[in-house]
Amino acid sequence: MKALVLAGGVGSRLRPITHTSAKQLVPVANKPVLFYGLESIAAAGIEDVALVVGDTAAEIRGAVGDGSRFGLRVSYIPQERPLGLAHAVLIARDFLGNDDFVMYLGDNFIVGGINALVDGFREDRPDAQIMLTPVDDPSSFGVVELGSDGQVVRLEEKPEFPNSNLALVGVYLFTPAVHEAVRAISPSGRGELEITDAVQWLVDAGRDVRSVEISGYWKDTGNVADMLEVNRTVLESVAPRLEGEVDDASEIVGAVRIAPGARVRRSRIVGPVVIDTGTEVADSYVGPYTSVAQDCRISGSELEFSIVLRGARIEGTRRVQASLIGRDARVVSAPRVPDTHRLVLGDHSSVELAP
Repeated sequence: MKALVLAGGVGSRLRPITHTSAKQLVPVANKPVLFYGLESIAAAGIEDVALVVGDTAAEIRGAVGDGSRFGLRVSYIPQERPLGLAHAVLIARDFLGNDDFVMYLGDNFIVGGINALVDGFREDRPDAQIMLTPVDDPSSFGVVELGSDGQVVRLEEKPEFPNSNLALVGVYLFTPAVHEAVRAISPSGRGELEITDAVQWLVDAGRDVRSVEISGYWKDTGNVADMLEVNRTVLESVAPRLEGEVDDASEIVGAVRIAPGARVRRSRIVGPVVIDTGTEVADSYVGPYTSVAQDCRISGSELEFSIVLRGARIEGTRRVQASLIGRDARVVSAPRVPDTHRLVLGDHSSVELAP
């Protein structure tokens, strides 16, 4: 079995971070989201992986390399622009050959990995196996409708009026039967070859399409709120480890991991928190569910439930929370100005101002 990992999306919902960085490389607990997926693929016993890459190909290549650090053999397939998941399968035909494969969306996060899913597929070998999970807002996802017997009946991509609350998780398992399907479908109204249409083609053709409802945690890390939630989930399992410098005037509470080369002075750190190498925290409070990457400086500030990327500086600020702070960003306190009101009022207006 092989793996096809999609890492070519533009990450519009994570802008401005993704103006200068691939969305798949935004870190969760100081490790890129993409790496968690590659580790899951390796743990499932898959060795040959192709990454479908776009405008951020150079950055993805620089981070992943030949895959040997993950125990994988990684190759790269350029995609001119995001033209749909089924299009990724289409252009990967030479790499996939006649092998079964798992297609994994590089910005998805699944706690517990995919071992059981892959093992079940290898044993039964349906033509396609899709993963489902209930969501509150199915219109933002590919949605699957099941019949009374539990069989897949209908798939729609981001429907305005969903027929179920079952969303497609970003992991798909296919036999070579899917290649006929992706050649048979036409672009959707979005101008993309949708994988939902390809799977629907298999259903309509009477092929064996099965679904598995996953019980574990899954997130599409496409926006800041989801990134912070995944960061929180990963940090809940962090093991405390103090390898950096912590002075006697500092207090460390709970599961806190401080990497070698990091320094904490006159500060209070309440876990779960991870602080990477080269970062300095001074005269500050860093609260739960926060990850701080390499070479950052936090001084005279309060920070919690946030992700801070490499080289950022947070200086002299009051509480910063639920934030994603980009590489080499600078957050400082603004000078105080007199409280004032500036009004442009129409005739006969009535305004109430708090004292």
